[in-house]
Amino acid sequence: MTTHLLTGARPLGGEPTDVLLADGVVAAIGADARRAGAHVVDADGLVLLPGLVDLHTHLREPGREDAETVESGTRAAALGGFTAVHAMANTTPTQDTAGVVEQVWRLGRDAGWCDVHPVGAVTVGLAGDRLAELSAMARSAAAVRVFSDDGKCVHDPVVMRRALEYVKAFDGVVAQHAQEPRLTEGAQMHEGVVSAELGLTGWPAVAEEAVIARDVLLAEHVGSRLHVLHLSTAGSVEIVRWAKARGIDVTAEVTPHHLMLTDELVRGYDPRFKVNPPLRTAEDVEAVRQGLADGTIDTVGTDHAPHPREDKDCEWAAAAFGMTGLETALSVVQAAMVDTGRMTWADVARVMSTAPARIGRLTGQGRPIAVGEPANLTLVDPAARRVVVPEQQATLSVNSPFAGQELPGKVVATFLRGRATVLDGALVPAGGHA
Repeated sequence: MTTHLLTGARPLGGEPTDVLLADGVVAAIGADARRAGAHVVDADGLVLLPGLVDLHTHLREPGREDAETVESGTRAAALGGFTAVHAMANTTPTQDTAGVVEQVWRLGRDAGWCDVHPVGAVTVGLAGDRLAELSAMARSAAAVRVFSDDGKCVHDPVVMRRALEYVKAFDGVVAQHAQEPRLTEGAQMHEGVVSAELGLTGWPAVAEEAVIARDVLLAEHVGSRLHVLHLSTAGSVEIVRWAKARGIDVTAEVTPHHLMLTDELVRGYDPRFKVNPPLRTAEDVEAVRQGLADGTIDTVGTDHAPHPREDKDCEWAAAAFGMTGLETALSVVQAAMVDTGRMTWADVARVMSTAPARIGRLTGQGRPIAVGEPANLTLVDPAARRVVVPEQQATLSVNSPFAGQELPGKVVATFLRGRATVLDGALVPAGGHA
């Protein structure tokens, strides 16, 4: 394996120093880092972060390889600075057995671009009525610790309680897609002024908030871990804040698009902006930014949801919900949180690496940048600017809500256990992993 010397890197945005990567770990920092024969990476002015970890990625394989594969999705992840992703369970067949999660885990291992940790379904077929093989998935080679019916809500309180009780045996967590189905039947966008003006069926904030309120109380009752996926409303932030103050073991995530975009974009009926949960109001965007900054919201999860062109290139009502996000997530967080002064790069490392790795119970990811730690790292140029061109991205799908927009920051290099998967902003060619 190539030894890499990163010269002038700024760990967590701090003072520049040299960092040596050798034998899969951070071998030296500072004056001791110089070593003859190392491949030199000029990191002058670049921010060094622990490799990013995504708790919320849709890789579509098996079943929808026309939208994404584990290979293409993890290429996109590496380009976005990620060294680990959690692959959601809404595949075909569903990731509700040990056999299917092991298949996805092996596909990720064979691709080699980043670690892939399958998320196990909570219920069989995501149907919401019968628990899946939670223990078998936890004991499988994939060692599943995160369980979710994402795309659907575990709406039955008895089933949700049983899932929360069951995962305690192996320190698992239930990640809930908070959406009361009866309150969102036929919903097309956020319920509010814009939906009323457009005549589109509204998706009320209370449909999300009611489920979160119920589930934090269930988690408290059974003493289990709950993770709230893609939180999107001001009311949801307040409920999670209350639950944490009460000592309930709840964590929450926000997506990059909910940190940046509002329901005003729906006025153009562009299906790129159709997503679940829907884009909310400017007041909600402000609330989730504040919640992320003050620690109420623990993580940024991309909810990378690729779709083939025909599923998005159609009228609004028929279009699929979802947006791509792996290759733009870090730039959006920089624009919304760092460049606005709300967060530092150390904070970014916390919400995009350390916290998601902790929630997912990953031992080798999200670690400090220190001698002896695994060399899962990302180098970012915060001064770079780039225009998003979906057709030039590694993901197979082009449904990015940021198409044509200029975003700050660029991932220059990504290292997976000391091996470069991205150098100079480009994937290291297959068979030539450094």
